[in-house]
Amino acid sequence: MNINTVKRSSKRFSVQYLSILNLQSYGSDNLYPQRMRDLIANSPTGGICVDRYQRFIEGNGFNNTEFSEYVCNHLGETIDDIHHRISQDLAYHNGFALHVNYNMACEICELQHVPFQNTRLEEENDEGQVLYIAVHPDWTGRKTRKGKRISVDVNSVEKIRVFNPKKEVVLAQIVEAGGIEHYKGQILWVSLDGLFEYPKPIYDKVVTNLSTDEALDNVKYRNARNNFLIAGMLCRKKGAALGIDENGNPIKDENDDKDFAKSLDIFQGDMNCCSIMDVTVNSDEDFPEFKAVEGNNFDKKFTCTEESVTARIFSAFGQEPWWCIRTGKLGFSGTIISEAYEYYNSFVDPPRRAISRAFKRVFSHWHEIANPSQDFRVQPLVYITNKSNATLSDSAGSSSSGTPDRDS
Repeated sequence: MNINTVKRSSKRFSVQYLSILNLQSYGSDNLYPQRMRDLIANSPTGGICVDRYQRFIEGNGFNNTEFSEYVCNHLGETIDDIHHRISQDLAYHNGFALHVNYNMACEICELQHVPFQNTRLEEENDEGQVLYIAVHPDWTGRKTRKGKRISVDVNSVEKIRVFNPKKEVVLAQIVEAGGIEHYKGQILWVSLDGLFEYPKPIYDKVVTNLSTDEALDNVKYRNARNNFLIAGMLCRKKGAALGIDENGNPIKDENDDKDFAKSLDIFQGDMNCCSIMDVTVNSDEDFPEFKAVEGNNFDKKFTCTEESVTARIFSAFGQEPWWCIRTGKLGFSGTIISEAYEYYNSFVDPPRRAISRAFKRVFSHWHEIANPSQDFRVQPLVYITNKSNATLSDSAGSSSSGTPDRDS
């Protein structure tokens, strides 16, 4: 059997042309990033993995802490704020977008984050180039402002030029816009799948497993909330006495048989577990009799499925060390965790380098020197132990009580 005879697989997502908006659709319905984000959010295992992936991409921030605290826009946001958001976009979408504004000297003077799921690529021109990035606050069309939905149409979709910091290009765009007050700036659009290629997130390869993980979680929920968890049934003949009242008279059951069917739901779920079901019968056997009832545990039927699904999701994120720790294959110690951190720091190096390159491109055209060191590298995430904390405290104490500074 060769490639021509095997069953053909469907594409992960297709890119089509939206003629009304002159855009390349991100998926068949133009909602691929939104659907993928909903999918990962509803998977307990996937949510844990993507959070860890995002934390390692973000690391401990930039090497230059002063640069991390630099305020880069009129909203008062710092570089660290922008870095945190684009780390999330890389974790969820494998891409990010930054909006820059220019001053009259054609120098970049402001930097803002654009949610990656809100961006779309315009159709390529005759030279095969993408000139504009389309931005909309909600491509699903559900978001509202002042009580009205923001429809996806020509009036609500904003077109912004792609990043090109050459002064002659910026000046020509400002003149074309009718002045600096009408100029919308540019967007630096980054995809780890290639230049102006819609990226697929790292978890795209386990879409089926993520959906299965969500389904397994639903089974567990319904098993605990809606399953029959009664301790047993008390069966008795209709008309039999339930006991003797304070006057010495037998207590008769006056409830209608229909009450039994109406009250079945009170024997379901975790709040009603270990209760006793009272059943009235019409036969002449010797009653009352207590019969123990054992409910079906549906969790056990999906154990193998859950293990394989969870393992594949961890593998898709490159988090095999944490899977081995979770299952007890590696044990648990500070050395093992430290080695896992070292391994995963190397795994997330490509998105970190993409962040460094993007900030270097922007701040090499900044209106002032914001980062004199020109060091835009991201610090890796470090596993901090009690021993390392003690070492830091000792070093801080020795420096404060040691040789006086020159100024003193």
